[in-house]
Amino acid sequence: MKRFKFPSPFTVLYIIIILSALATWLLPAGSFDTLAYDSDQKIFLVSGNTEAQLPAKQEILDSLGLNMELSKFEEGKIRRPISIPNTYNEQESVPQGLKEILFAPIKGIYESIDIILFVLIIGGFIGVFQHSGALDKGVGLLAKRMEGREKWLIISLILLIALGGTTFGMQEETIAFYPILVPIFLAAGYDLIVPVAAVYGGSCIGLMGALINPFGTIIASDAAGVSWTEGIESRIAMLLLGALVLIWYIVRYAERVKQNPETSILYGLGVKNPFQDREKSAAEEKMTTGTWVLLVLFALTFVVMIYGVSSLGWWFEEMTALFLLAAIILGIVQRATESDFVSAFVNGAKDLLGVSLIIGVARGITIVLNDGLISGTLLDEASNLVSGTSPLVFLPVLMIVFFVLAFFISSSSGLALVSMPIMGALGVVVGVPTEEIVNAYLFGFGLMQFITPSGLILPSLAMVNVPYNIWLKFVVKLLVPLAVLGALILIVGYLV
Repeated sequence: MKRFKFPSPFTVLYIIIILSALATWLLPAGSFDTLAYDSDQKIFLVSGNTEAQLPAKQEILDSLGLNMELSKFEEGKIRRPISIPNTYNEQESVPQGLKEILFAPIKGIYESIDIILFVLIIGGFIGVFQHSGALDKGVGLLAKRMEGREKWLIISLILLIALGGTTFGMQEETIAFYPILVPIFLAAGYDLIVPVAAVYGGSCIGLMGALINPFGTIIASDAAGVSWTEGIESRIAMLLLGALVLIWYIVRYAERVKQNPETSILYGLGVKNPFQDREKSAAEEKMTTGTWVLLVLFALTFVVMIYGVSSLGWWFEEMTALFLLAAIILGIVQRATESDFVSAFVNGAKDLLGVSLIIGVARGITIVLNDGLISGTLLDEASNLVSGTSPLVFLPVLMIVFFVLAFFISSSSGLALVSMPIMGALGVVVGVPTEEIVNAYLFGFGLMQFITPSGLILPSLAMVNVPYNIWLKFVVKLLVPLAVLGALILIVGYLV
């Protein structure tokens, strides 16, 4: 018999879409009423089982069981509809059939076009930079300078990426780093799983210990009715201790692989370096002034991106424009002809086409669940599961509940707005501080991002040619100590 080969990311995602559609036939449909703020008329709009227009007053929020301030809506901090506690009702089933399964990835690509275009332009940018040969020279120089101290590269990278995750939710942006980092890590004697573990793992730790991430912490805190500064001590502990656990886990593995390549989890699988055609003898070439200029411009592009996202409110449109402009500047500096520039840009974008499509197809999972009206059912069942338990049991179980919900709702802001009003109200009944419920959400959501196919792990793995099942085998032993750490921090936060 031939050895079983794990299916590609596209097949994995389509299987999950089919299973999600099957769930819409098996689970009852239902939803919560939602409340949205109309800034023009200054009124609340209730939608769902009840349709109503209500005056935008604090008393209305209090009467609906929404423990949040009116100013959050007036200042535009809460823009999307939020769930209203105790309004769940079953609805007529909307099972998703063959047509919906077929259209789900197509709709997902439409809804993810901003991320897809961002990734493609990054590919073009990398292609133009690679055409200059500066990347090969820079990698060779760095590998030579870091010889014997490669583990500090891993540690520095994890800390920097975690810092980006905890401040502005850095995750999609990490896609751009793999073409640069993979040759460096391989030159250091590591395998292909180390760069994705360091980069993607660092971003997940940043999400778990998100101090000021506007897409996670601030939106969740606003939706729960507490200041984002409350409970920050628990998040600091999660960020620091979680980073230490991740560093210990990856460095131990990486050093073992460096000493004996046969200990690699990828050994004997025939996994190819996706950037091997870019490895040249440039490592032995001398660095010229022109090369240094290109390297500085290349690095400066990422610095500007991080500053724009964290301080100027940039998102995909601005980031995409930045990389397009940077590609043009790099082409001018290296004096590339028009045909060479276009060819390098298109070839670079082509290298990331598969990654881009994976992002869109993954979005199709959420579309099937939402159109099938079972997202509300899952949330209602989750709230029933944790109700009536003691606070010391409630918080760890709630973290696990958020871990499961994040599989179905992979958007951090989306899950926060849907679940926080419900779980926040439930926490008041149980006697748990609302800020610890926000922390349970962050810990559970960040933990799921390590493995959820509907997130960015599949595109990240596609960048380095690592099969999904191999990644699961590698990361499952990491999730256990992180989950235990999260549960302990939640319990200590409640007791203190």
